Amino acid sequence: MAKKADIGGKRLIGLAPTAWVQWVTQQPDVVAQEILGSEFQWLSRDNDVLVKVQSPAHGQFLVLNELQLRYNTKLPLRMRTYAALAEEKYDLPVYPVLVNILPPAATITIPDCFESTFLGIRAYQSFRVINLWEVEAAIVFEQSLNALLPFVPILKQGGAVETVQQALTLLRQDEQLVELESLLAFFASFVLESDVVRQIMRWDMTVLRESPWYQEILREGERQGEQRGLQKGRQEGRQEGRQEGRQEGRQEGRQEGRQEGELLLIVKQLTRRFGVLPAELTAKIQILSLEQLEVLGESLLDFTQLEDLIAWLNRQA
Repeated sequence: MAKKADIGGKRLIGLAPTAWVQWVTQQPDVVAQEILGSEFQWLSRDNDVLVKVQSPAHGQFLVLNELQLRYNTKLPLRMRTYAALAEEKYDLPVYPVLVNILPPAATITIPDCFESTFLGIRAYQSFRVINLWEVEAAIVFEQSLNALLPFVPILKQGGAVETVQQALTLLRQDEQLVELESLLAFFASFVLESDVVRQIMRWDMTVLRESPWYQEILREGERQGEQRGLQKGRQEGRQEGRQEGRQEGRQEGRQEGRQEGELLLIVKQLTRRFGVLPAELTAKIQILSLEQLEVLGESLLDFTQLEDLIAWLNRQA
């Protein structure tokens, strides 16, 4: 069994914190001193990394890094809230940075500030926004940004096989970075055919499932499933059993959501490899259990032709 891997934001930035803070602040003389705790009394956060830095020009200050798989509209308020909490707790100026990994829908505009007015009182917080799909892949190698190595395939000009191989070589040169290979493979699958991914790197879904990015994709499906489950519970629950119906619907929705998240990933991989799947195959995949979907996720990179998938599904039946 593969060991549990820490491939979250704190682990990634911790690979080369000074190079990271110099990049996000665009200040070449900044030096990272310490990665701080980001728990503020009643609030505990999974997606941010707080780094205390020193600069000859600006003295000590904090760099608040918020890493998000996808942007959501609540983030500006969160950036304002957490920047204020960090400044109060450590009594240092805060430089907040929002790093978005995957692009949102084309209709969504990503702001670089929070602003509100209530009864004549104005609240304002600006922050730097870095969209990884707009970052040139070459910068990762030029500036030794090891934290960005797993994301190279989704960076600008980063989807070429040679570029992905270069990132993979750097990961394999350091034993501490080898566990990031699965994360690199995951993002490579967004831009390369699955057989190419399989040829140039190992693919360990057991390790990848420990990644917060993978978990976030599953949570997206879980939230959608839970909403449908709640609606179903409201519709089916009798008046006297409405609360029970909601609870059952929520539980069913969570399970359904995990399956939907796993299904989304599996279908994406298969479609990229074999093209649009025949309707009958898609129907067979959709009725697989969560456990079967997880096994399929491990097996699909061994498929060389569509018949391999058909044979696998027939064995499950």
